[in-house]
Amino acid sequence: MNFTDIDLKQFAAKGITNEKVLAQIETFKEGIPFVNLSKAAVVGDGILKFTDKEQEELISLFEKERSEKELLKFTPASGAATRMFKALFAFLEVYNPKKQTLQEYINTSEDNAIKTFTEGLKNFPFYKDVKSRIGNNFSSTGEEVYAFVEELLAENKLNYGFYPKGLLPFHAYKNGIVTPFYEHLKEAALYATTAKKAKLHFTISEQHKKMFLEKEAQVLDVVTKETGVSFEVDYSFQKVETDTIAVDIDNIPFRLKNGSLLFRPGGHGALIENLNDKKADVIFIKNIDNIIVEEHIETIANSKKMLAGFLLKVQNKAFKYASILDNNDVDDDLINEIRLFLKEELNVRFKNGFIHLGKEDQIALLKNHINRPIRVCGMVKNLGDPGGGPFWIKDYQENVSLQIVESAQINTSNYNQAKILQNATHFNPVDLVCGVKNYKGEKYNLLDFVNEKQGFITEKTKEGRPVKALELPGLWNGAMAYWNTIFVEVPSITFNPVKTVNDLLKSAHQPL
Repeated sequence: MNFTDIDLKQFAAKGITNEKVLAQIETFKEGIPFVNLSKAAVVGDGILKFTDKEQEELISLFEKERSEKELLKFTPASGAATRMFKALFAFLEVYNPKKQTLQEYINTSEDNAIKTFTEGLKNFPFYKDVKSRIGNNFSSTGEEVYAFVEELLAENKLNYGFYPKGLLPFHAYKNGIVTPFYEHLKEAALYATTAKKAKLHFTISEQHKKMFLEKEAQVLDVVTKETGVSFEVDYSFQKVETDTIAVDIDNIPFRLKNGSLLFRPGGHGALIENLNDKKADVIFIKNIDNIIVEEHIETIANSKKMLAGFLLKVQNKAFKYASILDNNDVDDDLINEIRLFLKEELNVRFKNGFIHLGKEDQIALLKNHINRPIRVCGMVKNLGDPGGGPFWIKDYQENVSLQIVESAQINTSNYNQAKILQNATHFNPVDLVCGVKNYKGEKYNLLDFVNEKQGFITEKTKEGRPVKALELPGLWNGAMAYWNTIFVEVPSITFNPVKTVNDLLKSAHQPL
């Protein structure tokens, strides 16, 4: 494919090579194959479930070892909250309070989102603020609700659709209204601290950095006084070199009207680059909108400590065995012991031919599998939420591994694959604790453990024309495909995302 000098300058400005662009175009042409599910991971086969006593022991282990570890809470917080208010934006476009009552609109449009929003209006954390702005001088309920929504979303008013989710009012306590950013600080004080200091990293959009810094300046001293913990907060942006080229329906690079090539952000999988820049011993990963009112924060913290305790427990064993393998002083019994550890505790599946390999090849294979980053992933019982789940998958070479798989990666038109999906008992709430160093304390290059073939191709429109976009392998999907993976059941209360504004009406976001 021939690119112009202007194209090449565009690549250089983004830090993207010509070869990388060509590889992405080839991906569009080849397509991305569906993941081949082998079976759903369930408790007893891919998912661990600990007794209360076992959980207490793991929490104690974490508490004992945490002082020697650098801990970090890593929170993807990029992007504006536009999707959260999607139903409200649509309401502003189609509803005219002068032409029909609100009830008539709800009846004819069957707009259940607005019905729920209206019925719960007084329970939103921003209710009093918005009401003080719009007053009470309305001739109908429809007029009032329309004015309320307009005040929330209009660019010349509160403009909440532009805000990052992390800085929206989420919880209304007696002593004030707080944001997810504040709640993440409070949480981190309980489980991500070493020597009374908590480190947090937020991946944000560059356009929101000033807003985050202003909020940080407002709340840091407050949270420090409340918790007795000092905080070190830093931020990063999705790197421009992780943008991907877009193509038209014929897989030709899409050109804008001004002649330049269209690149699009690579999705949350691009954040593996940001994670790779962090050097902490234990990294907690949790989405920005998955927080809960303070009454339940101790349950959340104990769940995190339990996962971290198990990471440290299994990592200590892995480090011991990795050191032994490096010294090559391994007899057949020890080879079998390490193989069983990998199989039973790190979910590594070996092909039947392992026992027929020579000793050197066996040791090389064990080294390959044990010298990888480890992730312990909390899993909640599946209550019908859309999203990813835990599965055993089989690749084209018949290698079996434990993975988090999104429904979009599954060929649901295939009866057997759809049946396995239906058999899934658990859901991925994005609740990870990660060990990213080897036994020598050296950090792995996380980019070495990405499965580039697990991205996503999506269809969009740009300038009125269809366009195909390429999303990189998701952060907890293909971007961590070659990590050692452990799934652990965690309480359902640990999963309380706010995908739409009406989720703020759920009990997990309503203080007692």
